[in-house]
Amino acid sequence: MKTILGEQAGKAAGQALESGQGVFRLAPTWVPRSFLQPGKRIKLHPDDYYALGTHRGGIDERWFGSTTHADNEGAPDDEGLSYVVHEGQRFTLRDAVAALGAAVIGDEIWNQYKRWPVYSKFFDNMGPIPHHMHQNFEQAALIGREGKPEAYYFPPQLNAIGNNFPHTYFGLEPGTTKEQVRLCIERWNEGDNGILDLSKAYRLKPGTGWLVGPCVLHAPGSLVTYEPQWGSDVFGMYQSIVEGRPVPRSLLVKDMPAEKHQDIDFIVDQLDWEANVDPNFKDHHYLAPILDGDTKSAGYIDKWVCYGSVSGKQYFSARELTVQPGAKMTLKDQGASGVIVMQGRGRIANLPLECPSMIRFGEMTEDEVFISAKAAKEGVVIENLGKECPLVLLRYFGPDVKSPEVGSAKNG
Repeated sequence: MKTILGEQAGKAAGQALESGQGVFRLAPTWVPRSFLQPGKRIKLHPDDYYALGTHRGGIDERWFGSTTHADNEGAPDDEGLSYVVHEGQRFTLRDAVAALGAAVIGDEIWNQYKRWPVYSKFFDNMGPIPHHMHQNFEQAALIGREGKPEAYYFPPQLNAIGNNFPHTYFGLEPGTTKEQVRLCIERWNEGDNGILDLSKAYRLKPGTGWLVGPCVLHAPGSLVTYEPQWGSDVFGMYQSIVEGRPVPRSLLVKDMPAEKHQDIDFIVDQLDWEANVDPNFKDHHYLAPILDGDTKSAGYIDKWVCYGSVSGKQYFSARELTVQPGAKMTLKDQGASGVIVMQGRGRIANLPLECPSMIRFGEMTEDEVFISAKAAKEGVVIENLGKECPLVLLRYFGPDVKSPEVGSAKNG
Protein backbone atom coordinates (compact mmCIF):
# COMPACT_ATOMS: atom_id res chain seq x y z
CA MET A 1 0.00 0.00 0.00
CA LYS A 2 1.43 3.38 -1.02
CA THR A 3 1.95 6.02 1.67
CA ILE A 4 1.32 9.59 0.50
CA LEU A 5 2.15 12.92 2.14
CA GLY A 6 1.54 16.65 1.83
CA GLU A 7 -0.65 17.94 -1.00
CA GLN A 8 -1.20 14.43 -2.30
CA ALA A 9 -2.55 13.37 1.09
CA GLY A 10 -4.83 16.40 1.25
CA LYS A 11 -6.32 15.67 -2.16
CA ALA A 12 -6.78 11.97 -1.34
CA ALA A 13 -8.40 12.88 1.99
CA GLY A 14 -11.08 14.88 0.21
CA GLN A 15 -11.75 12.01 -2.16
CA ALA A 16 -11.88 9.48 0.66
CA LEU A 17 -14.29 11.61 2.68
CA GLU A 18 -16.62 12.01 -0.29
CA SER A 19 -16.40 8.34 -1.25
CA GLY A 20 -17.11 7.21 2.33
CA GLN A 21 -20.08 9.58 2.70
CA GLY A 22 -18.28 11.50 5.43
CA VAL A 23 -16.63 8.45 7.03
CA PHE A 24 -12.92 7.49 6.83
CA ARG A 25 -11.72 3.89 6.92
CA LEU A 26 -8.78 3.57 9.35
CA ALA A 27 -6.05 0.93 9.58
CA PRO A 28 -5.08 -0.65 12.93
CA THR A 29 -2.45 1.33 14.87
CA TRP A 30 -0.32 -0.82 17.19
CA VAL A 31 1.88 0.63 19.94
CA PRO A 32 4.52 -1.22 22.04
CA ARG A 33 5.66 -0.42 25.58
CA SER A 34 9.17 -1.52 26.54
CA PHE A 35 8.40 -1.74 30.27
CA LEU A 36 5.16 -3.76 30.12
CA GLN A 37 4.02 -7.33 29.35
CA PRO A 38 1.21 -7.74 26.77
CA GLY A 39 -2.04 -9.32 27.99
CA LYS A 40 -2.64 -10.81 24.49
CA ARG A 41 -6.40 -10.14 24.32
CA ILE A 42 -6.61 -7.40 21.66
CA LYS A 43 -6.76 -9.88 18.76
CA LEU A 44 -3.20 -9.48 17.51
CA HIS A 45 -1.78 -12.78 16.22
CA PRO A 46 0.24 -14.63 18.91
CA ASP A 47 3.40 -14.45 16.74
CA ASP A 48 3.16 -10.65 16.39
CA TYR A 49 3.17 -9.23 19.91
CA TYR A 50 6.91 -8.55 19.50
CA ALA A 51 6.69 -7.70 15.80
CA LEU A 52 8.75 -4.55 16.35
CA GLY A 53 11.50 -6.47 18.19
CA THR A 54 11.98 -7.31 21.84
CA HIS A 55 14.12 -4.19 22.25
CA ARG A 56 11.00 -2.09 21.57
CA GLY A 57 8.83 -4.12 23.93
CA GLY A 58 5.61 -6.02 23.51
CA ILE A 59 2.57 -4.57 21.78
CA ASP A 60 -0.11 -4.04 24.41
CA GLU A 61 -1.91 -1.03 22.96
CA ARG A 62 -4.02 -0.28 19.89
CA TRP A 63 -4.77 3.42 19.28
CA PHE A 64 -7.93 4.74 17.60
CA GLY A 65 -8.48 7.88 15.59
CA SER A 66 -5.09 9.15 16.70
CA THR A 67 -3.17 12.20 15.53
CA THR A 68 -0.91 11.89 18.60
CA HIS A 69 2.64 10.52 18.42
CA ALA A 70 3.50 7.74 20.90
CA ASP A 71 6.31 8.96 23.15
CA ASN A 72 8.42 5.79 23.09
CA GLU A 73 12.19 5.63 23.01
CA GLY A 74 13.32 4.70 19.51
CA ALA A 75 9.85 5.17 18.03
CA PRO A 76 9.49 6.15 14.36
CA ASP A 77 7.87 9.50 13.61
CA ASP A 78 4.49 7.92 12.84
CA GLU A 79 4.21 5.59 15.86
CA GLY A 80 0.75 6.07 17.34
CA LEU A 81 -0.65 7.88 14.30
CA SER A 82 -3.78 6.49 12.62
CA TYR A 83 -3.75 6.01 8.85
CA VAL A 84 -6.71 6.56 6.55
CA VAL A 85 -6.87 3.93 3.79
CA HIS A 86 -8.47 4.65 0.41
CA GLU A 87 -8.06 2.97 -2.99
CA GLY A 88 -4.68 1.39 -2.31
CA GLN A 89 -3.21 4.48 -0.69
CA ARG A 90 -2.76 5.49 2.91
CA PHE A 91 -2.15 8.82 4.64
CA THR A 92 -2.27 9.89 8.26
CA LEU A 93 -5.44 11.14 9.88
CA ARG A 94 -3.25 14.01 11.07
CA ASP A 95 -2.61 15.04 7.45
CA ALA A 96 -6.29 14.63 6.59
CA VAL A 97 -7.32 16.93 9.45
CA ALA A 98 -4.64 19.46 8.53
CA ALA A 99 -5.87 19.52 4.93
CA LEU A 100 -9.64 19.49 5.49
CA GLY A 101 -9.90 21.11 8.92
CA ALA A 102 -13.44 21.77 10.11
CA ALA A 103 -14.89 19.46 7.44
CA VAL A 104 -13.47 16.56 9.45
CA ILE A 105 -13.48 17.69 13.10
CA GLY A 106 -16.00 20.56 13.15
CA ASP A 107 -15.69 24.33 13.39
CA GLU A 108 -15.41 24.55 17.18
CA ILE A 109 -12.53 22.10 17.56
CA TRP A 110 -10.72 23.30 14.43
CA ASN A 111 -10.95 26.96 15.39
CA GLN A 112 -9.67 26.34 18.90
CA TYR A 113 -7.07 23.59 18.44
CA LYS A 114 -6.26 23.36 14.69
CA ARG A 115 -6.01 19.58 15.22
CA TRP A 116 -7.90 16.58 16.56
CA PRO A 117 -6.78 16.93 20.21
CA VAL A 118 -7.93 13.56 21.60
CA TYR A 119 -7.59 9.85 20.91
CA SER A 120 -8.60 6.53 22.42
CA LYS A 121 -6.92 3.17 22.74
CA PHE A 122 -7.11 -0.37 23.99
CA PHE A 123 -4.68 -1.01 26.81
CA ASP A 124 -4.01 -4.71 27.43
CA ASN A 125 -1.50 -5.77 30.06
CA MET A 126 -0.88 -9.15 31.71
CA GLY A 127 -0.57 -7.61 35.17
CA PRO A 128 -0.71 -4.25 36.92
CA ILE A 129 1.44 -1.31 35.84
CA PRO A 130 3.27 1.18 38.07
CA HIS A 131 1.42 3.70 40.24
CA HIS A 132 1.74 6.79 38.09
CA MET A 133 0.23 10.14 37.18
CA HIS A 134 -0.14 12.29 34.08
CA GLN A 135 0.90 15.91 34.28
CA ASN A 136 -1.65 18.73 34.04
CA PHE A 137 -1.48 21.32 31.28
CA GLU A 138 0.57 23.82 33.29
CA GLN A 139 3.11 21.20 34.36
CA ALA A 140 3.43 19.70 30.88
CA ALA A 141 3.91 23.17 29.38
CA LEU A 142 7.22 23.40 31.29
CA ILE A 143 8.66 20.92 28.77
CA GLY A 144 6.60 22.07 25.77
CA ARG A 145 3.97 19.35 26.07
CA GLU A 146 0.27 19.11 26.99
CA GLY A 147 -1.47 17.60 30.00
CA LYS A 148 -3.41 14.36 29.94
CA PRO A 149 -6.79 13.65 31.54
CA GLU A 150 -8.16 10.23 30.62
CA ALA A 151 -11.07 7.85 31.14
CA TYR A 152 -11.46 4.07 31.30
CA TYR A 153 -14.11 1.62 30.13
CA PHE A 154 -13.77 -2.16 30.41
CA PRO A 155 -15.43 -3.75 27.34
CA PRO A 156 -17.06 -7.08 28.24
CA GLN A 157 -16.17 -8.52 24.81
CA LEU A 158 -12.43 -8.40 25.62
CA ASN A 159 -12.57 -9.20 29.32
CA ALA A 160 -13.68 -12.83 29.62
CA ILE A 161 -10.26 -13.32 31.25
CA GLY A 162 -9.10 -10.84 33.89
CA ASN A 163 -5.39 -11.84 33.79
CA ASN A 164 -3.14 -11.41 36.83
CA PHE A 165 -4.57 -8.48 38.81
CA PRO A 166 -7.99 -7.10 37.75
CA HIS A 167 -7.83 -4.32 40.35
CA THR A 168 -6.59 -0.73 40.11
CA TYR A 169 -4.97 1.34 42.84
CA PHE A 170 -6.26 4.92 42.80
CA GLY A 171 -4.92 7.92 44.66
CA LEU A 172 -3.68 7.81 48.26
CA GLU A 173 -5.37 6.83 51.51
CA PRO A 174 -6.96 9.81 53.31
CA GLY A 175 -4.51 11.04 55.92
CA THR A 176 -1.42 10.24 53.85
CA THR A 177 1.24 12.94 54.21
CA LYS A 178 3.59 14.40 51.62
CA GLU A 179 6.50 13.31 53.81
CA GLN A 180 5.41 9.66 53.43
CA VAL A 181 5.39 9.99 49.63
CA ARG A 182 8.71 11.84 49.78
CA LEU A 183 10.28 8.88 51.61
CA CYS A 184 9.01 6.54 48.88
CA ILE A 185 10.82 8.60 46.24
CA GLU A 186 14.00 8.67 48.35
CA ARG A 187 13.93 4.85 48.59
CA TRP A 188 13.70 4.36 44.81
CA ASN A 189 16.90 2.30 44.45
CA GLU A 190 16.44 0.25 47.63
CA GLY A 191 13.82 -2.11 46.20
CA ASP A 192 10.05 -1.74 46.53
CA ASN A 193 9.58 1.89 47.56
CA GLY A 194 6.23 1.10 49.23
CA ILE A 195 4.04 3.62 47.41
CA LEU A 196 1.18 1.10 47.20
CA ASP A 197 1.15 0.85 51.00
CA LEU A 198 -0.28 4.36 50.89
CA SER A 199 -3.01 3.61 48.34
CA LYS A 200 -6.23 1.59 47.94
CA ALA A 201 -7.16 -0.93 45.23
CA TYR A 202 -10.62 -1.14 43.66
CA ARG A 203 -11.89 -4.27 41.93
CA LEU A 204 -12.51 -3.64 38.23
CA LYS A 205 -15.90 -4.53 36.74
CA PRO A 206 -16.46 -5.15 33.01
CA GLY A 207 -19.07 -2.79 31.59
CA THR A 208 -18.09 0.09 33.89
CA GLY A 209 -15.32 2.68 33.96
CA TRP A 210 -13.49 5.53 35.70
CA LEU A 211 -12.61 9.16 34.97
CA VAL A 212 -9.09 10.16 36.04
CA GLY A 213 -7.85 13.74 35.92
CA PRO A 214 -4.21 14.86 35.71
CA CYS A 215 -1.92 14.57 38.75
CA VAL A 216 -3.92 11.67 40.23
CA LEU A 217 -1.96 8.50 41.00
CA HIS A 218 -3.30 5.27 39.53
CA ALA A 219 -1.88 1.79 38.95
CA PRO A 220 -4.11 0.25 36.26
CA GLY A 221 -4.96 -3.40 36.65
CA SER A 222 -5.09 -6.22 34.14
CA LEU A 223 -8.49 -5.81 32.46
CA VAL A 224 -8.46 -4.68 28.84
CA THR A 225 -9.27 -0.99 28.97
CA TYR A 226 -10.79 1.30 26.36
CA GLU A 227 -9.30 4.72 27.13
CA PRO A 228 -10.54 8.01 25.67
CA GLN A 229 -7.95 10.66 26.57
CA TRP A 230 -6.33 13.93 25.66
CA GLY A 231 -3.80 13.80 22.84
CA SER A 232 -0.66 13.62 24.94
CA ASP A 233 1.63 10.85 26.18
CA VAL A 234 3.12 12.43 29.31
CA PHE A 235 3.43 10.55 32.59
CA GLY A 236 5.50 10.04 35.73
CA MET A 237 5.89 6.61 37.36
CA TYR A 238 5.94 6.79 41.19
CA GLN A 239 6.39 3.06 41.91
CA SER A 240 9.88 1.55 41.82
CA ILE A 241 9.08 -2.17 41.43
CA VAL A 242 6.06 -3.91 39.86
CA GLU A 243 5.64 -7.70 40.08
CA GLY A 244 9.34 -7.98 40.87
CA ARG A 245 10.44 -5.89 37.88
CA PRO A 246 12.38 -2.67 38.59
CA VAL A 247 10.98 0.54 37.09
CA PRO A 248 13.75 2.88 35.85
CA ARG A 249 13.78 6.15 37.77
CA SER A 250 13.97 7.88 34.38
CA LEU A 251 10.28 6.99 33.92
CA LEU A 252 9.45 8.98 37.07
CA VAL A 253 10.94 12.21 35.75
CA LYS A 254 10.78 11.83 31.96
CA ASP A 255 8.20 14.62 31.61
CA MET A 256 9.61 16.96 34.25
CA PRO A 257 12.18 19.73 33.62
CA ALA A 258 15.74 18.35 33.63
CA GLU A 259 16.82 20.65 36.45
CA LYS A 260 14.04 19.17 38.66
CA HIS A 261 14.93 15.49 38.26
CA GLN A 262 16.58 15.32 41.69
CA ASP A 263 14.20 17.75 43.40
CA ILE A 264 12.01 15.41 45.46
CA ASP A 265 9.82 18.22 46.77
CA PHE A 266 9.06 19.24 43.18
CA ILE A 267 8.26 15.62 42.27
CA VAL A 268 5.87 15.23 45.21
CA ASP A 269 4.23 18.59 44.46
CA GLN A 270 3.36 17.35 40.96
CA LEU A 271 0.50 15.46 42.61
CA ASP A 272 -2.94 17.03 43.09
CA TRP A 273 -2.99 16.39 46.81
CA GLU A 274 -6.66 17.09 47.46
CA ALA A 275 -7.76 14.80 44.62
CA ASN A 276 -5.41 11.99 45.67
CA VAL A 277 -6.51 11.83 49.32
CA ASP A 278 -10.22 12.39 48.58
CA PRO A 279 -12.18 10.22 51.07
CA ASN A 280 -15.01 9.95 48.50
CA PHE A 281 -12.77 9.05 45.57
CA LYS A 282 -15.13 6.49 44.02
CA ASP A 283 -18.10 8.87 44.10
CA HIS A 284 -16.09 11.44 42.14
CA HIS A 285 -14.50 9.12 39.55
CA TYR A 286 -16.50 5.90 39.02
CA LEU A 287 -18.54 5.62 35.81
CA ALA A 288 -21.61 3.39 35.53
CA PRO A 289 -23.20 3.28 32.03
CA ILE A 290 -26.06 5.71 31.31
CA LEU A 291 -28.70 4.93 28.67
CA ASP A 292 -29.37 7.72 26.19
CA GLY A 293 -33.11 7.58 25.61
CA ASP A 294 -35.57 4.71 25.31
CA THR A 295 -34.68 3.25 21.91
CA LYS A 296 -34.86 -0.49 22.50
CA SER A 297 -38.09 -0.81 20.51
CA ALA A 298 -36.31 0.78 17.54
CA GLY A 299 -33.74 -2.03 17.54
CA TYR A 300 -30.79 -0.33 19.17
CA ILE A 301 -29.42 0.89 22.50
CA ASP A 302 -26.96 3.75 22.92
CA LYS A 303 -25.34 4.48 26.25
CA TRP A 304 -22.68 6.75 27.70
CA VAL A 305 -19.74 4.75 29.06
CA CYS A 306 -17.18 7.56 29.56
CA TYR A 307 -18.37 10.99 30.56
CA GLY A 308 -17.91 13.88 32.96
CA SER A 309 -15.70 16.92 33.37
CA VAL A 310 -12.21 17.50 34.75
CA SER A 311 -11.75 20.82 36.56
CA GLY A 312 -14.99 22.02 35.01
CA LYS A 313 -14.14 21.10 31.40
CA GLN A 314 -15.33 18.13 29.37
CA TYR A 315 -12.35 16.99 27.33
CA PHE A 316 -13.75 13.77 25.84
CA SER A 317 -16.52 11.21 26.19
CA ALA A 318 -17.53 7.84 24.77
CA ARG A 319 -20.61 5.78 23.99
CA GLU A 320 -21.39 2.14 23.33
CA LEU A 321 -23.94 1.51 20.57
CA THR A 322 -25.66 -1.89 20.22
CA VAL A 323 -27.70 -2.51 17.07
CA GLN A 324 -29.82 -5.64 17.09
CA PRO A 325 -29.66 -8.26 14.29
CA GLY A 326 -31.30 -7.01 11.09
CA ALA A 327 -31.91 -3.52 12.49
CA LYS A 328 -31.01 -0.26 10.77
CA MET A 329 -30.75 3.15 12.43
CA THR A 330 -29.50 6.66 11.70
CA LEU A 331 -26.83 7.78 14.14
CA LYS A 332 -26.69 11.50 14.88
CA ASP A 333 -24.07 13.01 17.19
CA GLN A 334 -22.94 16.45 18.25
CA GLY A 335 -19.47 16.01 16.77
CA ALA A 336 -16.86 13.82 15.11
CA SER A 337 -15.96 10.44 16.58
CA GLY A 338 -13.50 7.59 16.31
CA VAL A 339 -15.24 4.19 16.08
CA ILE A 340 -14.13 0.61 16.80
CA VAL A 341 -16.30 -2.49 16.25
CA MET A 342 -16.48 -4.71 19.32
CA GLN A 343 -18.85 -7.40 18.05
CA GLY A 344 -20.76 -8.42 14.90
CA ARG A 345 -20.83 -7.22 11.29
CA GLY A 346 -22.73 -4.59 9.41
CA ARG A 347 -22.36 -1.36 7.49
CA ILE A 348 -21.81 2.31 8.29
CA ALA A 349 -22.74 4.69 5.46
CA ASN A 350 -21.40 2.66 2.51
CA LEU A 351 -18.45 1.05 4.35
CA PRO A 352 -18.59 -2.55 5.61
CA LEU A 353 -18.00 -3.27 9.29
CA GLU A 354 -16.78 -6.56 10.71
CA CYS A 355 -15.22 -7.52 14.02
CA PRO A 356 -12.15 -9.72 13.38
CA SER A 357 -11.17 -12.62 15.61
CA MET A 358 -7.43 -12.30 14.88
CA ILE A 359 -5.23 -9.69 13.16
CA ARG A 360 -1.72 -10.03 11.77
CA PHE A 361 0.59 -7.08 12.37
CA GLY A 362 0.35 -4.80 9.33
CA GLU A 363 -2.87 -6.41 8.15
CA MET A 364 -5.89 -4.30 7.18
CA THR A 365 -9.24 -4.74 8.94
CA GLU A 366 -12.82 -3.49 8.58
CA ASP A 367 -13.39 -2.71 12.25
CA GLU A 368 -12.30 0.94 12.56
CA VAL A 369 -13.64 4.18 11.08
CA PHE A 370 -13.70 7.91 11.80
CA ILE A 371 -17.00 9.78 11.44
CA SER A 372 -16.54 13.39 10.36
CA ALA A 373 -18.34 16.15 12.26
CA LYS A 374 -20.53 17.05 9.28
CA ALA A 375 -21.66 13.45 8.74
CA ALA A 376 -22.25 13.00 12.49
CA LYS A 377 -24.58 15.99 12.65
CA GLU A 378 -26.45 15.13 9.44
CA GLY A 379 -26.78 11.46 10.42
CA VAL A 380 -24.98 8.27 9.42
CA VAL A 381 -26.92 5.10 8.61
CA ILE A 382 -25.74 2.01 10.50
CA GLU A 383 -27.09 -1.44 9.72
CA ASN A 384 -26.56 -4.78 11.41
CA LEU A 385 -26.19 -7.38 8.65
CA GLY A 386 -26.03 -10.31 11.06
CA LYS A 387 -29.00 -12.61 11.60
CA GLU A 388 -28.26 -13.49 15.23
CA CYS A 389 -25.36 -11.45 16.61
CA PRO A 390 -25.67 -7.84 17.84
CA LEU A 391 -23.47 -5.19 16.23
CA VAL A 392 -21.61 -3.35 19.02
CA LEU A 393 -19.59 -0.17 18.42
CA LEU A 394 -17.56 1.99 20.78
CA ARG A 395 -17.09 5.61 19.72
CA TYR A 396 -15.32 8.46 21.43
CA PHE A 397 -15.72 12.21 21.00
CA GLY A 398 -13.70 15.37 21.40
CA PRO A 399 -14.37 18.37 23.65
CA ASP A 400 -17.26 19.73 21.58
CA VAL A 401 -19.68 17.01 22.76
CA LYS A 402 -21.54 17.50 26.03
CA SER A 403 -21.95 14.44 28.23
CA PRO A 404 -23.47 13.65 31.65
CA GLU A 405 -21.53 14.45 34.80
CA VAL A 406 -19.93 11.89 37.11
CA GLY A 407 -22.51 10.81 39.63
CA SER A 408 -25.39 10.89 37.16
CA ALA A 409 -25.63 7.10 37.53
CA LYS A 410 -25.70 5.10 40.74
CA ASN A 411 -22.51 3.27 41.69
CA GLY A 412 -22.72 -0.32 40.52
